[in-house]
Amino acid sequence: MSKDKRIDAYIAKSADFSKPILTHLRNLIHKANPEVTEAIKWGMPSFDYKGAFCSMAAFKQHCVFGFWKYKLLSDPKGYLGERFNSGGEAMGNLGRMLSVKDLPPDKAILDLIRQAKKLNDEGVKIPKPKP
Repeated sequence: MSKDKRIDAYIAKSADFSKPILTHLRNLIHKANPEVTEAIKWGMPSFDYKGAFCSMAAFKQHCVFGFWKYKLLSDPKGYLGERFNSGGEAMGNLGRMLSVKDLPPDKAILDLIRQAKKLNDEGVKIPKPKP
């Protein structure tokens, strides 16, 4: 498991409410996909595995997390959609997060991460939008 010190620094300088959220998500990502690599892209923590995988960010009043191929993930409980995204519009797939309590259950997040890993293992690409 390789961790990028720039992500350590990003989390350390984030608002106090966001540190547990970012740390928890990072740990789940590594637990479900130990082969993931970390980087800072577009100024935020990004995780790659055989291509783009997922990313997270902290803002002044909320955190976000998202999968690159979220539209291809099986999400029967709607964690990536409207039901769970009650915090209003936010970058990412889980809506605005203000505490670890705002996250779906760990089991659900781990499942989504493993699904995303499988998509990248299989070389599945995001379908291009139709004009």
